[in-house]
Amino acid sequence: MDLYGKKTLWSFMDEEQRNITQSPTNLSFKAHPMTPILENDPQMSPARPSSASMISLTPSTPDSPWTLSPLHPTPSPPLFYHCLASLHRHDGNVFSIAISKGLVFTGSESHRIRLWRQPDCTERGHISASSSEVRAMLATGSTLFTTHKDRKIRIWSVSLSDHLKYRKVTTLPEKKAPLISFSKAQPRQKHKDTISCIAYYHAEGLLYTGSWDKTVKVWSLSEKKCVDSFVAHDDYINSIVVNQEDGFLFTASSDGSIKIWRRVYGETSHTLTMSLRFQPSPVNALALSSSHSSCFLYSGSSDGFVNYWEKEALSGRYNHSGFLQGHRFAVLCLATIEKLVFSGSEDTTIRVWRRAEASGFHSCLAVVEGHRGPVKCLAACLEMEKVVRGVLVYSASLDRMVKVWRIKMFGEEKSVGMNEAEKMELNKKLLEYETSPVLSPSWVERKLHGLH
Repeated sequence: MDLYGKKTLWSFMDEEQRNITQSPTNLSFKAHPMTPILENDPQMSPARPSSASMISLTPSTPDSPWTLSPLHPTPSPPLFYHCLASLHRHDGNVFSIAISKGLVFTGSESHRIRLWRQPDCTERGHISASSSEVRAMLATGSTLFTTHKDRKIRIWSVSLSDHLKYRKVTTLPEKKAPLISFSKAQPRQKHKDTISCIAYYHAEGLLYTGSWDKTVKVWSLSEKKCVDSFVAHDDYINSIVVNQEDGFLFTASSDGSIKIWRRVYGETSHTLTMSLRFQPSPVNALALSSSHSSCFLYSGSSDGFVNYWEKEALSGRYNHSGFLQGHRFAVLCLATIEKLVFSGSEDTTIRVWRRAEASGFHSCLAVVEGHRGPVKCLAACLEMEKVVRGVLVYSASLDRMVKVWRIKMFGEEKSVGMNEAEKMELNKKLLEYETSPVLSPSWVERKLHGLH
């Protein structure tokens, strides 16, 4: 079947309703299939507006374009995950999500950045910017970084007690910064196209931005200016991450490559150290997962695979270790929390993977269903209440929905007060769960109702 020819994602989903098949979920190490790439969009096929009717609840503020939708029972395993809240945006898509200090930030086609309280998504206010289309967003502590349609970066200081308080710290590049550079000592200050991704290196106070103009720009927050700019790829740059341990920078592009960069010692310039190319498909997302003994790099691409590389402790090289197979269409976003990896896809699902620390083997724990359009962005954080209760995952889709999921972390909560019999029973249930095949919840539900 040609996924990107006459059969689009939506026609495939319509056909699936007539001919139910099991969703592939297993880890595989076979060679990648050659998948044609869309001409119009380097990441995905066109989205069809959701036709689902919803019962509207009163929005948090009178002028809010958001509606908190009622939750419906899901056919998912109740002990592993469930949806806590579902928000519907009436006008336009959500492009970006960020989390910090119990707050969730959402950026959309609007010039307003909305703030929500974790985990119930109660609206706490909004930040008004002078430009719309918040394509990329990053929150750290009380600082929020946003990118906009005017190809500028805005830095905000945000605090929330009884009321939201915010102020704009600066805009990069500043108005006084020259738009045209006449020497190498002064790199061009402004991107020529949309800023698609953003990353921050805490140790040096450096902000990295990747753009569809194929360049990466490096901004010094102390100097409030661009200190380096270089052409990183031959096509759109879709994702950018920085390793906080050593400062190495990773960029992913629609040209199918991932590149690793490092700063030249004593300078502000960057040099290419390694290029990773394991698939011909556009690379849409990157994520790092580090522990005291290992570091893994994950990439999501338009062929539906999640590739991963492990860092060698001595040489620092990243060796390709395998790929995660299960999504039927492009992987558009990734998020990691400790040993868990979350992948959002054009096939409307979110997959939850867990890495075994000793062997590095990955298993698919669940297929999270609930969206009616491609899952475009993800953010995740630990949910704490004396002990770790689980992981909160925030997802935004082209169905104009933002959903909040609680993912249970089996084996992470302390078994205080449990006797030996209860511990044996818990271990038995966990073993049964981990060795059972992971099926698409909606497929299982249809099977149970005899619709196969």
